[in-house]
Formats: sequence, structure tokens, C-alpha cells
Amino acid sequence: MRRLPAVLLAGLLVLSVSGCKVMQRISDGSYNNAVTDGVVKELDERNIRLEKRPSCKTRDSGSASVHVECTATTREGQPVVVTGVAEEADTDHPRELYEVTVGGQEVLRQNCLGLGCH
Repeated sequence: MRRLPAVLLAGLLVLSVSGCKVMQRISDGSYNNAVTDGVVKELDERNIRLEKRPSCKTRDSGSASVHVECTATTREGQPVVVTGVAEEADTDHPRELYEVTVGGQEVLRQNCLGLGCH
């Protein structure tokens, strides 16, 4: 049995409760937290240390796509920008893509983040 990454599960939760504003905010928070955890882990594996956890916001696309944007700063003062999207998030086979730049240079582009990412 394959476990879905926490980032994807949180994204699915965002879509499953779109009718309720309170649950939407909680779900957005869960997704943002999962992305933040994944980014911290991925950057740590690349010996890139952050001043503090990234700040993330989801953007409502009005469709089956979930978009996230995060910002942070390295301990050396370089800006970190994370953009991500989960397409077809309301299906059994969503497609995720995340891009992370540090100081304007791409350091990763992959379809998952953090734990469970292969």
C-alpha cells in the first residue's frame, strides 16, 4: 500500500471542504504547514539553513488546482521563494510540482517535498 505525501493529502483536504470557510482556513493552514515542513527538510538536505520557517499562502484558483507560494530567508540573508501547484487535486492521481529558488537561483524542481518523496 502506497502512502500519499502529507503535502498531497493536505491539498486534497483543502478541496474536499471548499464549502465551509472555517474548514477552508484550517485546510489551507494544514497544506501550508505540510509544504513548509517539506521545504525545510529538502533545503536542510542541501545544507541550506533558514533563518526561520517559510511563510506560505495558498491561492484559490477556483478549480481542482491548489497553488502555494512561500517565502523565507537563509541564515546568510538570501531570499528563498517556493512556488507549488497540485493539479487535479480532486482525483486519485494528482500531479504536484514545486520549485524552490535561493538568491534567485533554482535549487530544486520536483513533484514532491519532504517525507515520502522519492
